[in-house]
Amino acid sequence: MKPDVIQLTKDIVSISSVSHQSNTIICDLLEETLKRCEFEVERLQFIDQEGKTKISLVAKKGAGKGGFGMFSHSDTVPGDEWAWDAFSPAIKNNRLIGRGSCDMKGPLAATIVAGASINPSQLNKPLLIIITADEEISGRGARQVAEESVIFNSCRPMHGVIAEPTQLTPVYAHKGGARIVVTAYGKSAHTSTDLGISANFLIAPFLAEMVEVAKLCKTDESFMNYEFDPPTNGFNMILDDGGCKPNVTAAKTICTLGFRPMPDDRSQDIIDMVTEKAKKYDFEVTSSQGQPFYISPEARIVQTGLKATGMSKPSTVPFGTDAFSFQDSLELVILGPGNIEQAHTVGEYIEINQLFEAVKVYRKMIEMLCIQ
Repeated sequence: MKPDVIQLTKDIVSISSVSHQSNTIICDLLEETLKRCEFEVERLQFIDQEGKTKISLVAKKGAGKGGFGMFSHSDTVPGDEWAWDAFSPAIKNNRLIGRGSCDMKGPLAATIVAGASINPSQLNKPLLIIITADEEISGRGARQVAEESVIFNSCRPMHGVIAEPTQLTPVYAHKGGARIVVTAYGKSAHTSTDLGISANFLIAPFLAEMVEVAKLCKTDESFMNYEFDPPTNGFNMILDDGGCKPNVTAAKTICTLGFRPMPDDRSQDIIDMVTEKAKKYDFEVTSSQGQPFYISPEARIVQTGLKATGMSKPSTVPFGTDAFSFQDSLELVILGPGNIEQAHTVGEYIEINQLFEAVKVYRKMIEMLCIQ
């Protein structure tokens, strides 16, 4: 039986699957739904750092290799329940309201409904639906699917769509995420003794140098990429001295620097520059970088997205997705219903007409890549 995209979205929005919780309950419902829609379903599991069970699902319809995959994630950011009834989905003014409705349970539901409308006998190539865990916090679910899924690695789809909200505009590139953590250690003491060494004072000269790095990122075009809006990397800094009181010297101050790498934007130079400056002061420093995503706008999957939506040209977005975990395996385009400006907000919503249109778009893409 073909599910209804509105009802399915409401059903999965009503299940809290915030990233710090287990997503077992929502995956049980999704697995049951996919099986009713004639998909073979593989279930992958890991235990996160908090001891919570996390599930990713890989579903297949049709036989053979290659084909087309539709990718979503089942977790959401926290519900902010103090401000609204986040997990009681409601429809008002042609909008479906609830945590995750936009990012990305509505888009996820649209992929399932589109896939459900296809009879397996129609498929010349397999159709896959991939639903990952922990996209919002670690991307571990996507990495597990790419490395361990029997269905995904035996089929190896040639093309795929990441169904993140883009207002149904095909997207060929997005920014990544980099983090540099610099730690200064002092000596805690009551200020009346004058025996302490404040880590805040120790780190202050380094912070002044970070002001200059931030200016460089906003003014030097070699650190920018004008395919994006904004073309800058959003270099940012936050500080944490453990809530040290004014009458105590801070024993430790942590400076966390973050920015959004773009293709060909000297991101590694920023990491090297900051690391060198931190080590000059003998501070502890670590760094990590989530890579940006890029595919040629002329790639077949991007052109397929344009044909399915009727748009004339693709775009880029400043946020990240699971795409970087899968981009070495297949051609991908980011394309989904909803506006990212609504994601993670109190009162998050998705336009009803976008959900219906998404089902049509995904159905067209399936026909072009798996049937024709």
